[in-house]
Amino acid sequence: MDDDTTVDSLETSRHLSVWIDATPEAVYAFASNPVELPRWAAGLADPTLADPTLGKADVEFAARNEFGVLDHVVRLPSGEAVYNPMRVIPAGPGVPRCEVVFTLRRGPGVTNEEFEADAAAVAADLETLRDLIEG
Repeated sequence: MDDDTTVDSLETSRHLSVWIDATPEAVYAFASNPVELPRWAAGLADPTLADPTLGKADVEFAARNEFGVLDHVVRLPSGEAVYNPMRVIPAGPGVPRCEVVFTLRRGPGVTNEEFEADAAAVAADLETLRDLIEG
């Protein structure tokens, strides 16, 4: 497929992750705090950075939980809702390190080039999250 090829299903997913040298509880507390969101999630903090046609989006996170689930739905002004699975996964019992995994799903009509750009943006956000937490 060349860069302008589109896929009209959600069959394409990519798992992007970053390891963070902090407890899973600390990472979850920071990443789930809506006040901190603009500091590490550029596309969610200001979706117009990624696409000026999007406008203001609302983000709804999963209810607070002890399992590290940070799934969220991004609701665009058009009414479209995009579900984003995200997890904080402990390295092991008592290990003060964890992995944050974001599953990027290709939406209908998204080109390879757009999907790669989305993946790069998510990877950059995860790096920013790590940098802020590890400080």
